[in-house]
Amino acid sequence: MADYYVYIMASEKNGTLYIGMTNNLIKRVYEHKNNLVKGFTQRYHVHILVYYETTPDVTSAIAREKQLKHWNRAWKIRLIEETNPQWRDLYNELI
Repeated sequence: MADYYVYIMASEKNGTLYIGMTNNLIKRVYEHKNNLVKGFTQRYHVHILVYYETTPDVTSAIAREKQLKHWNRAWKIRLIEETNPQWRDLYNELI
C-alpha cells in the first residue's frame, strides 16, 4: 500500500502557509516550486517545503489535512518548528 503525505509549504519563515496532501510528495512539491499548479501557491509564492508527515492511506491523509487546516496559525508554526526550527527547505533533502 502506498504512503500518503500531508505537507506544509511556506513563502518564507513565518510567511504564508499552504497545507496539502498527496501520494507523490516529490512530484507535488516540484509542481508548486515551478508554478505548475495554478492557484494559491503560485499567487502567494509559496515554494518552500517546511513540514511533512506520512499517513498509511488516503482517508487518514484527508482527515489530517482537514485537521491541520482548522488549526490556528500558532499551532501550525509550532508544529513546523518542532522538527524544522530553521524553516529549511525539506525538498532538497528528499531529492
